Amino acid sequence: MSITAADVNKLRQMTGAGMMDCKKALTEAEGDFEAAIDVLRKAGQKVAAKRADNATNEGVVLVALSADHSNGKLIALACETEPVSKVADFNNLAKSIIDKAAASHAPSAHDLLAEPLADGRSVEGHIIELTGRIGEKITLAAYENISAEKVVSYIHSNNKIGVLVAFENVQGADVSEIGKDIAMQITAMKPVALDKDGVDAETIEREIEIGKDQARQEGKPEAMLEKIAVGKLEKFYREQTLLNQQFVKDSSITIRQLLENKQKGLTISMFKRISLV
Repeated sequence: MSITAADVNKLRQMTGAGMMDCKKALTEAEGDFEAAIDVLRKAGQKVAAKRADNATNEGVVLVALSADHSNGKLIALACETEPVSKVADFNNLAKSIIDKAAASHAPSAHDLLAEPLADGRSVEGHIIELTGRIGEKITLAAYENISAEKVVSYIHSNNKIGVLVAFENVQGADVSEIGKDIAMQITAMKPVALDKDGVDAETIEREIEIGKDQARQEGKPEAMLEKIAVGKLEKFYREQTLLNQQFVKDSSITIRQLLENKQKGLTISMFKRISLV
């Protein structure tokens, strides 16, 4: 059958695919628009499968906060190259995904991928289709969803790093400024946990072994290695857990002390940091 320019343009408006891809899909589908859309999706799936092992270190990180700042969501939509991260269709899709996350309260990335966007197709379907159109791997690299008395967010200027900080026992205090300071510290210092008890056993064991090995190389007696390693572990906690870190704007106090100075009993219940760098 004859495929008209109007048909091609209609499919292009429906999918955002290129003119030649639309014409090819319509020809293969013998003018059936739904079948042509399936053809385009399958093309995206083929590209996704072919590039499945490719690294995705570019993209954008976006945040959404509820009106009362009691909930925050972060997404990272990742791609392979910087030029693609600047393409309008890529950024429009990222905006649609964070808007859907804010509206749906999807509990996990798996659930968010299954959520329908405005045209009824899933987030995952849109990602696969855009993969086919652009020709490189695109993925929902991260998704975080946290709730607290107050949630403060921060997006680094390059839109490659995002942080959510959950505050409790706020008691009416304005935590926006202190929240931004702490979020910026999390961005720069990359704490591995909120406090000592949040550090996993595997990390603790690794740090103890590193401490023992360092002491051994320094010629310390074997009987002293365990004690030395435990001392080094305390240093690790001070440097790598948020509440025990020195505040970067005032090294005379820790983040724990900063919170107490702001509001007695003010605490952080959790934080989330996602990064494409």
